[in-house]
Amino acid sequence: MFLMRYNFFMRILAVDPGEKRLGVAISDPTGTIATPNTVLQHRSKTADAERIIALAVEACCECIVVGIALDPDGGETESSRRARNLAAEIRKRSDLEVVLWDEAGSTRAARAAAIEIGAPRKKRRGHLDAQAAAVILQSYLDDLKNKLPG
Repeated sequence: MFLMRYNFFMRILAVDPGEKRLGVAISDPTGTIATPNTVLQHRSKTADAERIIALAVEACCECIVVGIALDPDGGETESSRRARNLAAEIRKRSDLEVVLWDEAGSTRAARAAAIEIGAPRKKRRGHLDAQAAAVILQSYLDDLKNKLPG
């Protein structure tokens, strides 16, 4: 596991893979806070993997978290198959650790956060992909922190 290899956190990048767009978020160097980074337009599995790897390398990330949307029973969906394929392509093209992480409710949480901070309706209708990636990453970071001893 990522935490076991390091006595300190490094940056982690997360991806919310969608059919048309991929939201990207990156953690702070301490692995405490997830921040939306960018939205990439989907091109192809290979091109998407290469762009994600380039972003991770540029930001000195040690791990890439790929959000995976499972059905309510934890089963595969078309979206989860695409996420698994993207993760496999990233693994094939880099030595970075790649983790699949349940993205259940990430877009809904991103929309709720936009409402809470008073974002205008027009902006809320926009793409919440990077914010959803930040929700996925924050969930992952919080889980890692909860597993730390003491």
